[in-house]
Amino acid sequence: MPNSAHLTSRSLISISGEEATGFLQNLVTCDVEKLGEGSASFGALLTPQGKILFDFLLYRTNDGFLVDANTEQADDLAKRLIFYRLRAKVDIEAIDDEAHVVWPTDGDGFVDPRDRRLGSRMIGKSEATLKEADWDTHRVSLGFPECGKDFEASTTFPHEALMDHFGHSGVDFSKGCYVGQEVVSRMQHRGTARSRFVKVSSQGDSLPAAGIEVKAGEKTIGKMGSHAGQNGLALLRLDRTAVAMADGQEITTGDIAITPTLPDFATFDWPQ
Repeated sequence: MPNSAHLTSRSLISISGEEATGFLQNLVTCDVEKLGEGSASFGALLTPQGKILFDFLLYRTNDGFLVDANTEQADDLAKRLIFYRLRAKVDIEAIDDEAHVVWPTDGDGFVDPRDRRLGSRMIGKSEATLKEADWDTHRVSLGFPECGKDFEASTTFPHEALMDHFGHSGVDFSKGCYVGQEVVSRMQHRGTARSRFVKVSSQGDSLPAAGIEVKAGEKTIGKMGSHAGQNGLALLRLDRTAVAMADGQEITTGDIAITPTLPDFATFDWPQ
C-alpha cells in the first residue's frame, strides 16, 4: 500500500460470539445493530456520569467486531469489557502485533465514519512511507479530538469532544440505553454543552502540550489538546471565548497568541 503508515498508537481487540452485538449495543454510544459487515462506526464507552472512558473505531467483520483503540488504553478497555461481560456468550481478546492498523488505504478497508476526509483504514501490513505524525497532523487540521491525545479518560463529555457532530457515528440519540446514556441525552435535549473542542492556530510558534491553560487576558477559558506545530485543538468555554473575541482580547496559551476557529463540520456557532 503506497503512501500509508502503520498507526503504532492504535491496537485491536476482537469481540465475537453469538451475543456480541447485543452485548456492545447495551454498552457503547453508537448503534451497533445498524452496522453491516465491512462497515465501521466511531463510538465510546462512558462512565455512569456520562464522561468518555474510551473512544474507538468499531469495525463489523464476518464473525464479530474489531475495536480500534488507543494502544495505551487498549488493555484497560479489554479488562473493562470483560468486567461487563458477566455470563454473556461473548469472546474478548487482544489481537497480536502481527495485525496493524494501516492508514490511509486509498479507499480499501473501512472508511472513517467520522468524516470521509479522514480517509480509510485497514488491518494488515504497511510499507510505512508515511509517519504516524502525518495522521495526527491531518486529524488536527480537520478538528477531530481523540481520548488519550487531546483529553484524559473520565474528564470529557461526548458533546465536548464533538461526538454529537460525527453524523450517524459517535453518539446515536435514537438507540436504547447504554452506560451514561441518561446524562448524554439530557445534555442533548437541554443544549447544555458550554465547552467544545475547537481548532486553534498561532502565527508561527509551535503550540504547547495538551493540558496547558488557554487564557483571555488573565481569565482561563479552557485548555490545550494536542497540536501539530502551529495548529492544534483546545477545549474552550464557547461563551467566554466569544466575549473575548468580540472585545478584541488577546487569547493565549503558554504566552503564545492563538486564534480559535470552529471545525467546518460543526453545526454550532459562537454564542451571541
